[in-house]
Amino acid sequence: MAPEHDQSAPVTEAPSERDYDFVAIQKKWQAIWEERQPFTVANEGDNRPRKYVMDMFSYPSGDLHMGHAEAFAFGDIVARYWRQQGFQVLHPVGWDSFGLPAENAAIKRGTDPREWTYANIDQQRAAMKAYGVSVDWTREIHTSDPEYYKWNQWLFLKMYEKGLAYRKDSWVNWDPVDQTVLANEQVLADGTSDRSGAVVVKKKLTQWYFKITDYADRLLDDLNQLEGSWPAKVLAMQRNWIGRSVGADVEFSVEGRADRVTVFTTRPDTLYGVTFMVVAPESDLAAELVAGQDDEQIRAEFQTFLTEVQKSSEIERMVADRPKNGVFLGRWATNPLTGDRIPIWAADYVLADYGHGAVMAVPAHDQRDLDFARKYDLPVRVVVDVNAPVTGVIPALELDENGQAILPDDLEPSDPAVTGEALAGEGRLMNSGPFTGLSKANAIKRITEALEASGDGRAAKTYRLRDWLISRQRFWGTPIPIIHGADGTEIPVPEDQLPVVLPSTEGLDLKPKGQSPLGAATSWVEVPDPRDGSPALRDPDTMDTFVDSSWYYLRYLNPNDDTRAFDPAQADKWAPVDQYVGGVEHAILHLLYARFITKVLFDLGYVNFTEPFSALLNQGMVLSGGSKMSKSKGGVNLSDELAEHGVDAIRLTMAFAGPPEDDINWEDVSPAGAAKFLARAFRLAVDVTSSPDAVWADGDQALRRQTHRFLSEAPGLVEAFKFNVVVARLMELVNAIRKVVDSGAGPADPAVREATETVTLALSLFSPYTASEMWERLGYDSDVSAFGWRKADPTLLVETSVTAIIQVNGKVRDRVDVSPKIASDELEALARSSAAVQRAVGDKEIVNVIVRAPRLVNIAVK
Repeated sequence: MAPEHDQSAPVTEAPSERDYDFVAIQKKWQAIWEERQPFTVANEGDNRPRKYVMDMFSYPSGDLHMGHAEAFAFGDIVARYWRQQGFQVLHPVGWDSFGLPAENAAIKRGTDPREWTYANIDQQRAAMKAYGVSVDWTREIHTSDPEYYKWNQWLFLKMYEKGLAYRKDSWVNWDPVDQTVLANEQVLADGTSDRSGAVVVKKKLTQWYFKITDYADRLLDDLNQLEGSWPAKVLAMQRNWIGRSVGADVEFSVEGRADRVTVFTTRPDTLYGVTFMVVAPESDLAAELVAGQDDEQIRAEFQTFLTEVQKSSEIERMVADRPKNGVFLGRWATNPLTGDRIPIWAADYVLADYGHGAVMAVPAHDQRDLDFARKYDLPVRVVVDVNAPVTGVIPALELDENGQAILPDDLEPSDPAVTGEALAGEGRLMNSGPFTGLSKANAIKRITEALEASGDGRAAKTYRLRDWLISRQRFWGTPIPIIHGADGTEIPVPEDQLPVVLPSTEGLDLKPKGQSPLGAATSWVEVPDPRDGSPALRDPDTMDTFVDSSWYYLRYLNPNDDTRAFDPAQADKWAPVDQYVGGVEHAILHLLYARFITKVLFDLGYVNFTEPFSALLNQGMVLSGGSKMSKSKGGVNLSDELAEHGVDAIRLTMAFAGPPEDDINWEDVSPAGAAKFLARAFRLAVDVTSSPDAVWADGDQALRRQTHRFLSEAPGLVEAFKFNVVVARLMELVNAIRKVVDSGAGPADPAVREATETVTLALSLFSPYTASEMWERLGYDSDVSAFGWRKADPTLLVETSVTAIIQVNGKVRDRVDVSPKIASDELEALARSSAAVQRAVGDKEIVNVIVRAPRLVNIAVK
């Protein structure tokens, strides 16, 4: 029994050379990297092939959190891997530093948003450096620098010249807490703001838009270029958001109105079933139709209805089983095919920004229209026989006196007015005049042609996508570079006067109040008209911060150039981004906008590609107790984990936890286990006694084969983002090395050095501090990050033996190492003669032997 220590005189021992002191290792190598800047990329003079690896912009909210730790670990693995493979890798860093969180925090603290933002950047920059991310710090950018947002304004002006930036009055999504408008993409599925969580309401304002709808087809069709390199889920989300619908625009004349009303429909084949028209209550059309109505009661009912509708979000209004409400507008339209007179209603299930804000109602074949018709006792007319075969020859049918087909009793469709269920299936037209009997597809074609011939319609497409609303009524953003003349003219700020710099906040009230605080900065907003010097006003709104991140990947290419946004020659050289890494929460907003702006820049001749990000890796979330962590909800503190286990252990834990796209529950992983593994690997580098010049071929051959299998397989696994599998194989290799070290030739075996160096090279992807220290202990002067991946020796990948499994009546009785080229009859003879088989068979008769050489022998006995 070991003697107890004297508790009155504690003994402290200096750490031995074999101790893994991650604190000392981190301090040492962080200082070396800060001095050497090993990941700085020169724009000229390096002829290696290039890779552009980029992490999504970080918002500078303070220290790094668990989500940052995961995302930056994955992006850094990819960047370090491609450097090992002989590429010149651009891996830049920057800060998405404009936006509401900074402004709200500044208001709460009574400070300038600049102070809060740049203090957070300083803190987060230090944390990122400590985390060992291999970025080029010479290319660091901040979107809140005038040197950056000058080029947002330049981009705005280019789009304005092209007709892609425009201003109009419209109903917008209004966040009543943050007191600013939101783009459609910033309204969550439950109708709340993605920022404040408040229920979004509608408000009519004059706002600036980017005409993204002009690019809808290209944004949709070009997703085909990204199949296989972007996650399928992200592609599906983008396709659904763009939401292209193909059909026809149909012109309905309205009594007492000179202009006809255009209605988009995907089902022109159902025109004979239109029994009323519905318009969006908040649309200009509804307001105009009511204004032209003499009945004061109808006008009053409409205003009451409109007020109620505006209390609901668009999401709520589109719920399928929600009661449909509306009011008759006292106006009538005419069906262009039938000449029928149909009433016009305002209905809450119609949105102003879908199609043209008006819908032809076919209640027999649309459930929402049917629910509305049954509630208000409107006609229901069946015009599609859903029982009729869509293909093949249909028998001649008897016609009634109006020329309509008379269906047999067993084919009479049920009456939706009675059943309450719309007939939405395929079939053939009925009660549709000369089009009766046509299939849906044929009828759509023929009726669209008829509309075009008569001038009453045309083939058309519409989209769920709406133009990008970029105006924000807040201070901390890019000022819009437009001056408003006294005569109402919009005057672009001359390019040589950019940037339009934000004024000081001194004396400004930044509290959200529904209008831009910049409008109160008198000395800033009041300017002379560039045309004649007369009094004019700057536009008081700022731009959506998604403008900042829509092109930042190009600014990284020459961030200090004050003469242009980016150098097209450098864009030709580096862009598009080869690998983009970030959260799936940006699957629609940021990625869609970046794709749009890239296509605009392509059309303007500034870039020669149309998609900004060739490949995309989305990481999952880091959870605590199954829930997402946040500052408000709490959870695991990253800084505590880093202090307890070290940077490398946390990075390795992230890589080993599972596929990158999966969520990580922190309680299910073991950073302590990762730290123990790193200590075990580190001691190998200390224990190796063979020289770097040792002849590896003289070493343990079994270990060498395992080492070279790892060298061969690891690159493909990394490129497939199977980081966890690489780490698992790495752990197996460390165990194999330790067995050799602890027996036989031990640490002097050349194969031990070869394998340990391979472990170090692989660890440099995941745990760069530990790997750098190991590399130095192994006798190398340069950092491991500058060393290339070694190629596997193909002769060591050939199996010299395999293990054959021998079963008797389904139970494993023996395992035999044999040549992979052994013949079946030889293996059968070997199996029969096996002592273990002979004991199992005994006096029993062998009735069957099946050999699947060289892996399995099944012996059946009785």
